Amino acid sequence: MLADKTPAKKIAYIAVLAALCIVTNTFEIKFASVQFSFTILSSVLAGMMIGPLFGAAAVFLGDGIGYLMNSMGYPYYWWVALSCATMALIAGLVMYIPMRFKGSIYVKLTIICVSTLFICSVVINSTGMYYIGLDLYMPKNVLAAFEEHFGGQQTFGFYLVIRFFIFGQIWNSVVNYALLFAIIPTLKAIKPLKLRLE
Repeated sequence: MLADKTPAKKIAYIAVLAALCIVTNTFEIKFASVQFSFTILSSVLAGMMIGPLFGAAAVFLGDGIGYLMNSMGYPYYWWVALSCATMALIAGLVMYIPMRFKGSIYVKLTIICVSTLFICSVVINSTGMYYIGLDLYMPKNVLAAFEEHFGGQQTFGFYLVIRFFIFGQIWNSVVNYALLFAIIPTLKAIKPLKLRLE
C-alpha cells in the first residue's frame, strides 16, 4: 500500500493505523473474567496494509500511547506491545508470499491467524504474563482456588488453560480472526486504498 506513496503520505498512513491501534488499546469490553478487545484485528490489519516494519512500528506506538491514555492502574506490559507488534510483522511478511490464485488472500489469512495465535498469543504474550506478570495480573482468588484444587505451583500449561478458556482469550482471538475474514472483502472493494491482497 505504501510502495508508491510520498514520504508525507507514508507518515499519514502510519499515523492513521497507529491511531486505530490507540483506539483498540484504549477501549476494552469486559464481561465477568472475559476481556474482549480488538487489538489482534488492528495489529494484523496494520501489517497487512502498510507492511511488516511500518505496521509493527505503528502498532508498538499505538500500544504505548493507548496505555498512557487508559492504563487502568496496571503497570505497562511491554511483552503485550511486543506481541502485537509481532502480529503486524508476521502479517506483513505473509502478505509477501507469492500466491496468485483466486482466493489466495484467505489462505494467507489462515496462515496469519494460526501463526499469530501460536507465536504471539501463546509464546510471547502468555509467557510474559506467566513469568513476569502473574503476580500482578492473576486475581488472588484464582491463584488460591488453583492451589486448593490442584495443589502446588501453577504450571505454564495450567496457566494457558486458565488464560485461554477461563479468562476467554481463545474467544477474544476467535472473534478478532473472524472479523478479519469478514472485513477483507470490504477492504478489497475500497478502490482508493489500492490494496494488493491476492
